[in-house]
Amino acid sequence: MPVGTQGTVKSLTPDDLRGAGAGIILGNTYHLYLRPGSGLIESLGGLHRFMAWDRSILTDSGGFQVFSLGHLRDIDEEGVTFRSHIDGSTHRFTPESVVRIQEELGPDIAMILDECTSYPSTEEEARASFERTTRWAERARHAHSCGDQALFGIVQGGMYAHLRRESAEQMVALGFPGYGIGGLSVGEPKPLFYEMMTASASCLPEDRPRYVMGVGAPEDLFEAVANGIDMFDCVLQTRLGRNGGLLTRAGRLNIRNARYRTDSGPIDPWCDCETCRTFSLAYLHHLFRTEELLAYRLASLHNIRWTIKLVEGMRQSIRDGGFAAYRASFMEGYTPPSVELREQQRGKWAKSRRTTG
Repeated sequence: MPVGTQGTVKSLTPDDLRGAGAGIILGNTYHLYLRPGSGLIESLGGLHRFMAWDRSILTDSGGFQVFSLGHLRDIDEEGVTFRSHIDGSTHRFTPESVVRIQEELGPDIAMILDECTSYPSTEEEARASFERTTRWAERARHAHSCGDQALFGIVQGGMYAHLRRESAEQMVALGFPGYGIGGLSVGEPKPLFYEMMTASASCLPEDRPRYVMGVGAPEDLFEAVANGIDMFDCVLQTRLGRNGGLLTRAGRLNIRNARYRTDSGPIDPWCDCETCRTFSLAYLHHLFRTEELLAYRLASLHNIRWTIKLVEGMRQSIRDGGFAAYRASFMEGYTPPSVELREQQRGKWAKSRRTTG
């Protein structure tokens, strides 16, 4: 799911997204509640009409954003009080109010308010966190009254496999139509991330959608699908694109590098996006070096279509019984970014978010 946090996938139109093969996009309850307001969006016909998107929408509950505010929020059993990152005004989220806000927004899939376990955390902290999420989930289930909207539960449990399984079992007992796996890809090492994802997914029913939240790197998508995950979202594709990072079957490339100044080829001959079909690496290099706005659109469009095409291939390979071979063939030629590079990018992007709000 391409991420349209504030009702837009940055730099791309609905036609761009339809052309890229997107069947569902993601919005964010926290951001849309603050601006322009869920009541306003409801009065204008709901989020689909507001952003002119005629396919499916999922809204995250905003829990991750609220708990990322650190000293700007205060949690208790009833909910969480927080100050807006925009103007410092005080607001209150409860499991019930987050359901109500998402009913006003009108997405096809809404998410419960969960407590995102910090990393690292002790086992006691992780247990207290996921048990509160379970209690909030039950309250959200009772508050939800929109019959044409699916409300998903969320598995937590920190970096403890037995707590992950326990959390999943409790969520399943509440009978949600689908399940998110939260609290992953928050700075933990990849092997630990994969272990926790596997533990979470192993206890979720096969006949309900399973959604791992905030994951979008190609190697992570393959690992997730191998563990029975159906849905993913991540800002990686557009964030990389805005910073000159382009996805290819060989790995990520930085279009700002001088080596691409005279390269007449496409980003990736395998990709069928508008960018690859129309423009050369040399032209994209020129756009980024001159900071032309078109650069960000073309790069984001490529990364989203490239990823969707990769997942389309996964889906077809599953139908054909050849997923393992498809994965092995891709990974043989693909070089993931190093741990050092990922940490460098994470720090750079975190600093950018702090300075820009």
